[in-house]
Amino acid sequence: MSDKEKLVSEPVSDEQKETDQTSWTGFKDTSEGEDLNAGTDIGLSGNDDYDSEFISNSTIPIGDATINMALNDDLPNVDVIENEDAELKPLPGELELDDTEDDDFDLEAAIISALPAEEASPAVDPLEDDLEGFYMGEPEENTDSEEYVASPKKKRDKSARPLAMAAAAPLAGAQADASNQNGDAANAAGEDAPKPKKKHKFLKCAGIFVCMLGVAAGTAYAGVSYYFTDKFFDGTTINGMDVSRLTADQVENIIKRRIDEYSIQVSSREQEPQVISGDAINYRYQSEGEVLAHLKEQKPYEWILGYIEPKTFSVKETVTYDKNLLKTEIQNLECAKAENQVLPEDAYVMYEDNNFSIIPETEGTTLNIKQAYLALEAAVSEGESAVDFNASPEAYEEAKVKQDDPGLQSTLDACNNFAKASITYDMGRESVTLDGSTIKDWLLFDDNNQLIQDQKVFEDHIGAFVDELKKKYDTVGTDRELIATTGRLVTVHGNYYGWSIDRAAEVAQLAEDIRNGVVTTREPIYARRGHERNERNDFGDTYIEVDLAYQHMYYYSDGEIIFESDIVSGNPNLEGRATPPGIFSLDFKKTDEILRGQQDAEGKYEYETHVDYWMPFNGGVGFHDAPWQPWFGGDLFLWNGSHGCINLPPEAAARLYDIIDYGVPIIVFN
Repeated sequence: MSDKEKLVSEPVSDEQKETDQTSWTGFKDTSEGEDLNAGTDIGLSGNDDYDSEFISNSTIPIGDATINMALNDDLPNVDVIENEDAELKPLPGELELDDTEDDDFDLEAAIISALPAEEASPAVDPLEDDLEGFYMGEPEENTDSEEYVASPKKKRDKSARPLAMAAAAPLAGAQADASNQNGDAANAAGEDAPKPKKKHKFLKCAGIFVCMLGVAAGTAYAGVSYYFTDKFFDGTTINGMDVSRLTADQVENIIKRRIDEYSIQVSSREQEPQVISGDAINYRYQSEGEVLAHLKEQKPYEWILGYIEPKTFSVKETVTYDKNLLKTEIQNLECAKAENQVLPEDAYVMYEDNNFSIIPETEGTTLNIKQAYLALEAAVSEGESAVDFNASPEAYEEAKVKQDDPGLQSTLDACNNFAKASITYDMGRESVTLDGSTIKDWLLFDDNNQLIQDQKVFEDHIGAFVDELKKKYDTVGTDRELIATTGRLVTVHGNYYGWSIDRAAEVAQLAEDIRNGVVTTREPIYARRGHERNERNDFGDTYIEVDLAYQHMYYYSDGEIIFESDIVSGNPNLEGRATPPGIFSLDFKKTDEILRGQQDAEGKYEYETHVDYWMPFNGGVGFHDAPWQPWFGGDLFLWNGSHGCINLPPEAAARLYDIIDYGVPIIVFN
């Protein structure tokens, strides 16, 4: 405080309050003639909600002049007193204050506007230095000194503004004059006295606001943390389910409701899908406490992390159900009923289009109840919503042999090798072919449709085939018809001549050909061969005809007679000496031979005869020369016949010896 006398504020009368609700109090009454001395502190106060306040060091020395204030009846007047004896001069201009409650009211501008034009010149700023601390705001610490500037705590009374502005106007002019006269003194005085700095109410308010905001934010964070003490953070999922802000019980109840609605769809072969409901098997949820355990792992104050690092958990959904009821349900399915059971068929090798191929197995629909139940049980235990028995091959009875079976593949290879074999038999004017279409029927397969490599059985089939060939094409031991040269039709039985397949040799050869897949055209292996095969007989147009009835013989070559001669055959009237009829062929021919009859007990031959040409065709019976016969032909054979041979004149025998060929049929008939 200044050493000068300080004015004390006094209350305002009731009449003044009624006249002006914002009148001023606290000034000495100048109407009683008491003037303010130079250097006197001036106190300002409003009567509204403000307490008495003071403007410290508000008097500004301007030479000998000071600012004095007088309180009139209605409004305070502010005059400039140039000296102590000078008269009070009224403010030439009317001081108008802004009618707002703005704490930052521009007092300087208001004062200057009320001054005369010459005194309000912008060239002189009387308030620049001396009114620098005149700020009616909240108390604020002066950073340059330890002094504080007093100001109203709340809003200023509007009635105070005219007084302040009126006081500031002459102050500005007087200060300008004083500044011109006593610049150095004023500057010196200003340097000695500390100048309060302008206070920044906004920064202080902002600081208070930030503090309040921090407190509010902390309180809110703590509240949210408390909220999440029994709830999952935002962004938390369990088993794919969003459980944000849910309690453990709520999550457990959601799982329970979902499991209570459980059902499983069962798909099977050739049947429409069927559904087994959870209620039908008493399907129930049983908590293991994992949900609560995950919740307890949360630290409530870390709830903000839910937005930054969402958590995903997986818990085991343990369920219970009645297995006996499940067995009953599977037995009631359409796929398990007896009328819907079809047995599977094994894959097998089949011959078609001249080739063997594997026919795949058929699956069938026969359900393996035990395996089907295991598949269904596993699906129910895992909480699956569907099970397809087709995806579990063991759920059905399976074929024993499948198309990819190695043994079946080996069988196919062997069968195809057999099928490749093609043996065409040349049977003269016709042929017979053996190929896979016949061979396939000779193959034997076991229960797994694999080829049975049984050599004996296989050769039995081959032997049967060869027997059929012999039956049809062998001529040995068969009767033939012949139109004799004499024109009569004769029937001749052939005991030795003709075609006869060697069965044993042909079976062995044919088996080898089949195994090797041989493709060939050949004759069968013969034990005996005929001269020719044609539609009529097996001797063709080249043969020797011996007519025992006419005692004459002919040699035909390609239907032409190239040799003929009278003969003497065996004596039919003597036992064992008649020439046997039949069809024969030359065994061999030889010259200068001794012919001998049967040998008796003493070792003596019945006869011993030398011949020049010997051509046997039926054991001991053959053609030879017989120079001892008196003639040939006629009925000489009846009483002077041979022992069975065909006797020829020596010249005829020599001729026949030269032209006869091996294999030429020799037909002897009566």
